[in-house]
Amino acid sequence: MSATATRLRRLAASTAAVAVTAAGGAILFTPISVNDRAGGSSLESVRRKINDPSAVVPSRTVQESALIGASATKPLDILVVGGGATGCGVALDAATRGLRVGLVEREDFSSGTSSRSTKLIHGGVRYLEKAVFNLDYGQLKLVFHALEERKHFIENASHLCHALPCMTPCFDWFEVVYYWMGLKLYDLVAGPRLLHLSRYYSAQESVELFPTLARKGKDKSLRGTVVYYDGQMNDSRLNVGLACTAALAGAAVLNHAEVVSFLKDEATKRIIGARIRDNLSGHEFETYAKVVVNAAGPFCDSVRKMADKDAQPMISPSSGVHIVLPDYYSPEGMGLIVPKTKDGRVVFMLPWLGRTVAGTTDSNTSITPLPEPHEDEIQFILDAICDYLNVKVRRTDVLSAWSGIRPLAVDPKAKNTESISRDHVVSEDYPGLVTITGGKWTTYRSMAEDAVNEAIKSGKLSPSNECITRNLRLTGGDGWEPSFFTVLSQQYVRMKKSYGGKVVPGVMDTAAAKHLSHAYGTLAERVATIAQNETLGKRLAHGYPYLEAEVAYCARNEYCESAVDFIARRSRLAFLDTDAAGRALPRIIQILATEHNWGKSRQKQEMQKAKEFLETFKSSKNAQFHDGKHE
Repeated sequence: MSATATRLRRLAASTAAVAVTAAGGAILFTPISVNDRAGGSSLESVRRKINDPSAVVPSRTVQESALIGASATKPLDILVVGGGATGCGVALDAATRGLRVGLVEREDFSSGTSSRSTKLIHGGVRYLEKAVFNLDYGQLKLVFHALEERKHFIENASHLCHALPCMTPCFDWFEVVYYWMGLKLYDLVAGPRLLHLSRYYSAQESVELFPTLARKGKDKSLRGTVVYYDGQMNDSRLNVGLACTAALAGAAVLNHAEVVSFLKDEATKRIIGARIRDNLSGHEFETYAKVVVNAAGPFCDSVRKMADKDAQPMISPSSGVHIVLPDYYSPEGMGLIVPKTKDGRVVFMLPWLGRTVAGTTDSNTSITPLPEPHEDEIQFILDAICDYLNVKVRRTDVLSAWSGIRPLAVDPKAKNTESISRDHVVSEDYPGLVTITGGKWTTYRSMAEDAVNEAIKSGKLSPSNECITRNLRLTGGDGWEPSFFTVLSQQYVRMKKSYGGKVVPGVMDTAAAKHLSHAYGTLAERVATIAQNETLGKRLAHGYPYLEAEVAYCARNEYCESAVDFIARRSRLAFLDTDAAGRALPRIIQILATEHNWGKSRQKQEMQKAKEFLETFKSSKNAQFHDGKHE
């Protein structure tokens, strides 16, 4: 089929899909529930199901009904607790093996650690260094495995991921040789999974590539840089993509639904399901399952304690703080990695979605639903990067700052979080409850595979096929090309309402088209159709490419149930610019109110919750700081 014919078919399907979802999602072209197993779950049939141009995810009501319908006589095979990267990965893996799957998430998909990551898809240069110097084969295996997963990760969601060159500055010749050899070894370990070869650049070449890089640092002159490649992603959009792909594959996924207690067999005491509260309606119901998979990230111990109040902790929480700075701090398409700071930690500056993300810290922390960065952690990052830049580093430039909690698997012998292995742990320490924790974003797919394998063993389940997620593209990824944005620019306009109420056409400019293409993949045409046909083509915030149409699309097709869901996870406005997110809130809430039939009281509540959420992002606008050095 020609590219033009494919586009026309997709356009017709996206227009039809928009019409269906605009009607409230009551009609589904391909009704999918946990009972739908037509056509088996071979790779090709699953691909057809996920990439069907007319497919629409089941509504939240349909998903909840499917969970309620999982009775003691007809239980789910697997109920997943937790909608982060691992939980949604487990749901997708299990559903594509032909199992009956449900997933519940207390907040929103990717609302915890999975949206607060470093945004890197990496093998682990640091772990390779440890493997070499400590002759640690375990660490080397971790690097091999992560590099293999990195390749699959990028290929399966190419619209949301890309290779990113990372520059390592060297201020003496020993560093040049040391990092050059180390990163060549990284290339060698990657083998056929290599993204691009690393290479050395002279000081002059380096400054041309990274204009804000300082030529002098720590009383030494820059001798050059070594540039290597890792992957970069839009983490929460990828997580939401996983949830939607799992839903299209037949899983019943439900956000804003919390497990309040487990159901146990009276005779064997094995867990056979859970009592769940829908946090939007307050309604409680019971769902039965042969196995429950606990993928609650930092909260996995609290889930385990629901089953056994004497359960010993499995995780050691570690805090990672990141800050977002204006784009001029780093050039587009080139990151900066400082392997060793004053206290031996790694610090980086990476271009991300038109801004610069810098981090990170690695310190012990307590577990809270909304972790906040401490001012001294923000200052530490600013201190560390200013040693390597020729621009004045100012606290007032911090557009957003956030903290994420890494759920590291506990090693009793470890003295600090840095020496705890980032490998994952799968265990069934209570009958019927399989827990997976540890690991990292890069290896979410193989973590999910291990968890499903353990669940199959625990519940004596009968999957129709082996794991197929290694080569399974997420929704929006199949057929996507980097040039796809040109289709949007050429074939769509952004219809906007002027302040006087007059409807005026606006061009689908390159910035907006590229953003839609990368955020939604081939499904971007559905968003563009809404912008054109429903007069929702205006930008939500000055200086950012997010369109009003995205709010409507996400409410209809991506389980966006609150203003925070949109500003933090469907778009990344809260992470990129707290102030801009605050200014966009009234219009976002207005559109969501239309989509979800909210009254004035709910709209007011949404505004309050969103403002409280944004206050945890310590930008220069909403933080108190009194440090003259970075003011």
